[in-house]
Amino acid sequence: MNTDYLESFVKVVEYKSIAEAARRLNITSGAVAARIKNLEEELESTLILRSGQTVKPTEAGMRIYEGAKALIQNARDLHAIASTGSLDGEFKLGVFPSALTTHLPVLMEKFCQTYPRLSIYIAYGVSAELYRKVHDGQLDIAIVIEPPFALSKTCVWQPLQEEPLIVIAPPVLGGRDAHDLLLSEPFIRYDRAAHSGKLVDRYLKDNNIVPNQRLEIDSLLTIVSLVERGVGVSLVPDSFSIWYQTSGIVKIPLPERTPIRRIGLVWAKHGPRTALVEALVQHAKEVFG
Repeated sequence: MNTDYLESFVKVVEYKSIAEAARRLNITSGAVAARIKNLEEELESTLILRSGQTVKPTEAGMRIYEGAKALIQNARDLHAIASTGSLDGEFKLGVFPSALTTHLPVLMEKFCQTYPRLSIYIAYGVSAELYRKVHDGQLDIAIVIEPPFALSKTCVWQPLQEEPLIVIAPPVLGGRDAHDLLLSEPFIRYDRAAHSGKLVDRYLKDNNIVPNQRLEIDSLLTIVSLVERGVGVSLVPDSFSIWYQTSGIVKIPLPERTPIRRIGLVWAKHGPRTALVEALVQHAKEVFG
């Protein structure tokens, strides 16, 4: 059975959308639909039902869903064992989107040097999705934003870094007051549906700041690139001490108390790769401490 077909089916069920599954798999929607059709023909069962732009699994689809996920992971583990000789299989690490370009490269640099034969699979998604996957055993550990709810007693949370909000602006605007920039310059807003965007929105409202909004987007790296090009200024969590080394922007502290974004690791207490998880946690403490 082709695991690519199974993975396409699992993604469609998870995201309730063929288009979103295609985006996650970096293939076309037509290719996803064709894979699922081939899988349905092989299993002689209808696996999903389409209703407009959304899809949902049939009873047969739900019956094979968990088994499909297990087969996909077993295939990855076998590939990792064959290629690296590791008895642990594939180490699965989740990362929320912004951390793909901030925290992850810094964390992986020396960890990969320490474990040169370790096979690591990186999954990305919003923090709430990553918590669920850690809890369900689909991920060994994840870099996430601190949850606004109590974690399950089966999981552990380790804070790594606190990131206050700061204003970022082109260097030509350096030296000006942060609130003045937010009020007078074109504003690039962190998407209000995202956790970080909610922190930004709260600060603006608490300080009666109504910015001249030009763009709204959920991508820290894109916001930085736009600020570098003089499109506007922005209010974002300060991840820049970790990863940003050039002179393309200036950081301007806020005059008032700012909400804090806390970044950390979450993992299950009794996972199959406990030793590797503990090694990564210790390494992360050293890197971000």
